[in-house]
Amino acid sequence: MSERDIRQEREPEGGTAVLERPQETPVKLDRMPPWKVLLHNDEVNEMGDVVAAILDLTPLRRGEAVQRMLEAHTRGCALLLCTHREHAELLVEQFATKRMTITIEADA
Repeated sequence: MSERDIRQEREPEGGTAVLERPQETPVKLDRMPPWKVLLHNDEVNEMGDVVAAILDLTPLRRGEAVQRMLEAHTRGCALLLCTHREHAELLVEQFATKRMTITIEADA
């Protein structure tokens, strides 16, 4: 068998071989379990300062920040947001620098 015959066996008529890519299986990302970030009322910080801190440290908008601040003020505690644990722990530290109490708990 000549080299030309071997090439013709490997390549379809027309001389161009097409290499098919293996299909990639989609990567399954494990979702991190959510954690609740809770804002607690205090008698030290002004309402405007609390709203400013929420706006500065979270993705909440002004109306949402005011709602959360008022809920914490009237009920003693308000759910700010749910996020993964590492971000929740960071928020605890960031709010602490502004002398505000934030706690986190696992969202069951």
